[in-house]
Amino acid sequence: MKKRMLIVMSIILVFAWSGAESEAQKKTSKPDNIITRENSKPGTTDWILTNVPRHDDEPYDQGWHRRTEIEGYVSHMSIKKGDTLRIYVSTDPPSDYLIEIFRMGYYGGTGGRLMTTLSPLKGLKKGTRQLTPVDGQYHIMECNWTESAKLAIPEDWVSGVYLGKLSVWREKAAEAYFVFVVADDRKADLLFQVSDFTWQSYNRWPQWRSMYDSPNNPWGTRRAETYAAGFDRPYAIFWNGFPAGFEPLTNGSGEFLMTEFPLAYWLEKEGYDVSYISQMDVHENGPTLLRGKVYLSVGHDEYLTEECYLNILKARDEGVNLAFLCGNSVSGRVELLPSTDGRPNRGMHYIGHVTGNPDEIELMGATSYGVGMADWTCTNPDHWVFEGTGMKKGDIVPQLVGWEYHGPPLAEQHKDLVVLAEGPVTDYYGQPGRRPRSYATTIYSTPKGNLVFDAGTCWWNKVLSAPPGYINPPFINHFKNGDARIQRITKNVLDRMISIQIKK
Repeated sequence: MKKRMLIVMSIILVFAWSGAESEAQKKTSKPDNIITRENSKPGTTDWILTNVPRHDDEPYDQGWHRRTEIEGYVSHMSIKKGDTLRIYVSTDPPSDYLIEIFRMGYYGGTGGRLMTTLSPLKGLKKGTRQLTPVDGQYHIMECNWTESAKLAIPEDWVSGVYLGKLSVWREKAAEAYFVFVVADDRKADLLFQVSDFTWQSYNRWPQWRSMYDSPNNPWGTRRAETYAAGFDRPYAIFWNGFPAGFEPLTNGSGEFLMTEFPLAYWLEKEGYDVSYISQMDVHENGPTLLRGKVYLSVGHDEYLTEECYLNILKARDEGVNLAFLCGNSVSGRVELLPSTDGRPNRGMHYIGHVTGNPDEIELMGATSYGVGMADWTCTNPDHWVFEGTGMKKGDIVPQLVGWEYHGPPLAEQHKDLVVLAEGPVTDYYGQPGRRPRSYATTIYSTPKGNLVFDAGTCWWNKVLSAPPGYINPPFINHFKNGDARIQRITKNVLDRMISIQIKK
């Protein structure tokens, strides 16, 4: 009898323990969605460039020249499944080369998945040296290169940021990227907008041809008629003081790996349901924002068209939550231009910057500024945003505010706007700014109940994760260790936004 009772009790305990384990697993397991299923597939770190030549004749203050050994660009900033991506490549000297396409995500910590490998089109036995264009309207550099390869986007490719890796076959003597977004039309919790208008505005390819340069003269103009940038050209290695040194992974990738990939990597690691778009999608198709619960402005989202601004504003007023995980945003206006052969929206022309303009204050809740550095200081620890962080008033996250930031004047018209963190900023070299300024992180709600969160710093995402190929900001070494408090704040904000029931 005793033996039978012991057996019965053992069976009950086993079932109880199994049930408890099952409940615990439910609490810790990731959701089943298109992103988690994609990230369960095998990844690789082969996407990382390992051979980008550094030339001896490049002093830092002269920026980085183009890498003519191999370079390329594509026909679309954003493309849908079934559409054809056209790829344009130049090699100097002419060389055989390989094209590999990677989707960027978490993938077990590798950061990318090889999607396909391409060869040049028939008849192009090896790469050719394609012509460097002459200055066009507003000094736009518009390449008119011969098509080198093409790719119909497969139906099973998941929305994301994709890097094309170009490798010279001759012992992989040189490598470069091109970058594009695969977009979709599905409903998603998060819409991740890459800041590719801003990437292009700082693109100095072939040299001194960003929107900030007059020909051959860095930072040489402040006249609107000379500010322009074209999309039909490769991305040069990034040079703007950030990063402070030669950073080969920016060779063709714009600013994605610098300021945006840590967020994409973290979101996919956490299992968020995220769909990716470019700023061109926001400009051309405002209603696409309404399919997301949360619109994410990421990294360094400085430039936008009037159409972009109005479409984001309308999405907010329709009930879409906005999260500005960025700095220096909504402050620069551009208009889009056609190419010389009539293709729409293949260049952009600078219209103007207005510090303290009412648009950025209305939308984000704060004013956009250029370079400024500071520790990020908690001022309102009782707010739900700080739940689970353990932060107290006055606690800091060292050096989180930078490269550029947001601050007062704030949006007095949003009566429930809350300041979550604030403090004074210094300039790049640690000295007080030319005039007294301060940063602010804010949140407010709209009449429909949706939220607008403004992190107010380009470097917010830098402490969320450190993917392979992580690029440190200048003079800062600890970001790669991450910060659990900012990770929790970001999760608190996004989870609350996703769960909100919008008022009709």
